[in-house]
Amino acid sequence: MSLSEITARMAKAAETAGRSMDDLSLIAVSKVQPNARVAAVLDEGHRIFGENKVQEAAGKWPAFRERYDGIALHLIGPLQTNKVKQAMQLADAIHTVDRAKLAKTIARHAQELGTCPDLFVQVNTGEEPQKAGVLPSEADAFIAEVRALDLPLKGLMCIPPVDEEPSLHFALLGKIAARNDLAGLSMGMSSDFESAIALGATHIRVGSAIFGERVYG
Repeated sequence: MSLSEITARMAKAAETAGRSMDDLSLIAVSKVQPNARVAAVLDEGHRIFGENKVQEAAGKWPAFRERYDGIALHLIGPLQTNKVKQAMQLADAIHTVDRAKLAKTIARHAQELGTCPDLFVQVNTGEEPQKAGVLPSEADAFIAEVRALDLPLKGLMCIPPVDEEPSLHFALLGKIAARNDLAGLSMGMSSDFESAIALGATHIRVGSAIFGERVYG
């Protein structure tokens, strides 16, 4: 598959859902991808990228930003509190705010830096013990807590369980967002982004379908 094929499928899904492509952001997930592959996607004109780890993002994106204008970097992996300041200096959005300590650390650094990336609360819609995110039953209270810190909360994010129908989780995330008056929905990956778009996704996270299989080691 390619960037243009993904974009075409997104456009078709948006049209079917009666939505505009202007309301959708395609995050090209570039974690552990060789720089040459990332540069090729940049050369195609794409500018929105996602990384899982702060350390990898720090080693990759400052140099790309010197060569390309208009890059928006989204951090979509778990964030440790000791990496928050570095993450906030690198990223335009953080999708994995999932606990009070992290939110308070972001708020403290936002005061120091005078700026803050857009934030998404990660919701563990499948209530999986091994997965990060606030439980659905605790989401409303945590969203209120983040807002009380005067942080720029834009929406919610989820990663559905691999063995369950993703649309059920997308619908749940949408309901939580709606009752909390949040417009952003970071949901949908390579295998399920069409159903995510149908259920209101605003940010789609696609990696290997754009870049090719990841290279580890």
